[in-house]
Amino acid sequence: MADEMITGVSADGFFRVFAVDATATVAEAQRRHDTYSAASAALGRTLVAASLLATAGLKNADDLLTVRIKGDGPVGAIVVDGTAVGTVRGYIQEPHVNLPLNLVGKLDVARAVGKKGLLAVTKYLSGGEPFTGQVPLVSGELGEDFAYYLAQSEQIPAAIGLSVFVNADNSIGHAGGFMVQALPGATDAALTALETNVKTLPLVSEMLKAGMDATAIAKRVLGMGDSGFKPLAAKPLRFACTCSKDHFAKVLATLARKDLQAMIDEDHGAEAVCKFCGARYQYSEAELIKLRDQEEA
Repeated sequence: MADEMITGVSADGFFRVFAVDATATVAEAQRRHDTYSAASAALGRTLVAASLLATAGLKNADDLLTVRIKGDGPVGAIVVDGTAVGTVRGYIQEPHVNLPLNLVGKLDVARAVGKKGLLAVTKYLSGGEPFTGQVPLVSGELGEDFAYYLAQSEQIPAAIGLSVFVNADNSIGHAGGFMVQALPGATDAALTALETNVKTLPLVSEMLKAGMDATAIAKRVLGMGDSGFKPLAAKPLRFACTCSKDHFAKVLATLARKDLQAMIDEDHGAEAVCKFCGARYQYSEAELIKLRDQEEA
């Protein structure tokens, strides 16, 4: 079943809600990067968060949002791109990280990511200059960290839930998340009721395992029943990379002549590997000679 992102508002007009089933998307990232459980959870949560932020904050098909997380945990840096059209891609510096469960028997994402470090979000909007918001990590669990980013950098009160269940064989069982944002005019009573409800929510992965789809999760997050949710949009979500052999050829063409010549003389070819998706592109000796000669022209 294809992954789906749902956007809606509460019937009272006080909240905007996003919910996503990202199981296949995170599974594709796990397969491509061969991540172990703790790394899978950290990368998966970031992919889910980027999809939510991109859906909420981007409008045009060529807009791009990039999340960069660098904590002091063993997984190292995490980088994820998200678009308004429902695609994400990303990588994690150290994919082979598997840690003991935390004190409540869950994957220890906070230890994997680290509690000291930075979370940065850069938006590349068509027709404008890119801008970046950056905050310190506050928990390393990532849901709270992204909510802190929204509050500090975009002045948007929000609650975010991110969840990835990893099977014993490192495959992805379920992955998804939600984001609910307060809209202008939300009353204190409505905010208190929502906060109370969010605290009672099961993990998104548990709701998905129970058979709930993204729409059902959005309704559960609001806690107002079927009549309390007004759907606005639905779109598929998938892991997709923009890399190509031509792209990496342009990168190779920027190398110094002596470096290209060394590849020709010593290796008789070259291989480029995309960090985001793991795709490998081979360049023959003849192709490298052509790139070298283009540089001279």
